[in-house]
Amino acid sequence: MKKSNIIITIVIVTLTGIALGFGVFLIFNNHSKNKEVLDNNKETKYEEEIKIDASLATQPLTDALIKNLTNFNITKEYTNTDPAYTKLINKEVDLIVVTEPSSDELKRAKDKNVELEVTPLVNEAFVFFTNINNQVDSLTLEEIQKIYTGEITNWKEVKGRDAKIIAYQRPENSGSQTGMLSLVMRGKKMKEPTEKEYIETMMGIIDYVSSYENGLDAIGYSYYYYANTMYKNDDMKLLGVNGIKPNNETIKNGDYPLKSAYYMVTLKDNNNDTLTKLKEELLGKRGQKIAEEAGYVPLL
Repeated sequence: MKKSNIIITIVIVTLTGIALGFGVFLIFNNHSKNKEVLDNNKETKYEEEIKIDASLATQPLTDALIKNLTNFNITKEYTNTDPAYTKLINKEVDLIVVTEPSSDELKRAKDKNVELEVTPLVNEAFVFFTNINNQVDSLTLEEIQKIYTGEITNWKEVKGRDAKIIAYQRPENSGSQTGMLSLVMRGKKMKEPTEKEYIETMMGIIDYVSSYENGLDAIGYSYYYYANTMYKNDDMKLLGVNGIKPNNETIKNGDYPLKSAYYMVTLKDNNNDTLTKLKEELLGKRGQKIAEEAGYVPLL
């Protein structure tokens, strides 16, 4: 073999070896990078148990969060709004998902020398509804206030038919009644309900308004998710307030005037790092996406 051919062969072999070596390096390097990415994506597991309670309207939300946030050790024991506040104040649970606290619940916390930390979790709205066949489609906030103070007593006073208004109410310390007092009445005193107008449960008030007997002349209130999704009734319609109908868009952008929230409530100064991490997760993109997929109006 000529010397020149031998040199060429050596060069080719050498270059081939370098190329193969570089390829192996790239594969190994990429593997290392991929492994690093995978390692970084691994969820931190939190073994400490977090006990949660929730109101009736937030139980589907809480269930969805527990199902998807599997890196947290969450246990649930559902009661309802006021009992959940009682358990939190007594330090029987770590976090509750509820409506805002009533003045009575705040007083009970103060009497126990604990302070509540109330943080919005998802957007909500306070809504009013009538029978689907009621002629009225919207009321002003002032008209609603006057109906519930007893100043307006007939539907014809708000461009409806000539019929007495049956204005249903909920019990004190229920989430709906707390919202009614803070968001709607705003210091105005509600009239005393008759025995007929006093309804214990959220589903009960929707059932009565939706029914054929007396339902046509009735008005009730609740929260948007419960009335529109959780216990929706085709014989009931949501009223506009100041001409704005409640829906996901008008609630999120603030056009609907009676905007509220569902809150996660904890005790201040709990010094629980796992609980802090859970709250951060609930307010982050992942937690808010879970809430939206469960039918709630996210903050983000």
